Amino acid sequence: MHAANSILVVEDDNIVRMLIVDVLEELDYTVFEAADAEAALAQLSDDGNMIDLLMTDQGLPDMKGIDLAKAARKLRPTLPVLFASGYAETIEVPEGMHMIGKPFSIDQLRDKVKGILPPKE
Repeated sequence: MHAANSILVVEDDNIVRMLIVDVLEELDYTVFEAADAEAALAQLSDDGNMIDLLMTDQGLPDMKGIDLAKAARKLRPTLPVLFASGYAETIEVPEGMHMIGKPFSIDQLRDKVKGILPPKE
């Protein structure tokens, strides 16, 4: 068992990804990063990677976040997914998946993630 929950952050904007990773690491999450869906799926395919949450941008260079989420669920059927999008109101979020609108504050991100991943005992 690993001590902290781990999150795979998929975001093609390096600065935005870095900020999200910094915030999540400060909250004591273990964070994996990917700049596109292909890299994310490679990490999800590795059974050695304990990933408790997939946080993905909707607009990725190689596929939409929603399509990445569907592919991720084929690999890990119970994986929670959090979409980050500047167009939050235009996305239909599948059951068991969550949404946070961009831009979001550090507090909003923290509260959203804690709502999905309760702290481990």
